[in-house]
Amino acid sequence: MLLTRLLHPGILEALAGAGHGARVLLADGHYPASTATGERARIIHLNLAPGLLDVTTVLDVLLSALPVESAQVMVPPGREPEPPAIAQYRARLAPVPVDTLGRFEFYNTARSPDLALAIVTADTRTYANLLLTIGVRAEGTLTPR
Repeated sequence: MLLTRLLHPGILEALAGAGHGARVLLADGHYPASTATGERARIIHLNLAPGLLDVTTVLDVLLSALPVESAQVMVPPGREPEPPAIAQYRARLAPVPVDTLGRFEFYNTARSPDLALAIVTADTRTYANLLLTIGVRAEGTLTPR
């Protein structure tokens, strides 16, 4: 048994092959993962049933396994208020910068060849999508014993 909280073999494999600057997409259940992801990205489907696993839950586990350099979220058009999910992401990621992108700009960014992994959740919240950019491991950081 591994000592990390993250146990999913496909996610571990994709992250092990990714490096500094690679991106990870955490997609809500509405996200068009078959058409709005990079060609090289490994797509992992965790969407068993609506609402069963959300982006915030996956984010919490990923944060125990990888350093995050920056993040981007998808925001609604115009003057619509920022969705509550984004406030959760900002709180969990602080002090990491979280930039906002419109829907189609977000899709184009997720289609980048830098996207190493896309995790599709069953999150039913709208605009609950999150792109993480992998950072570097701090010098001297050890794994838990």
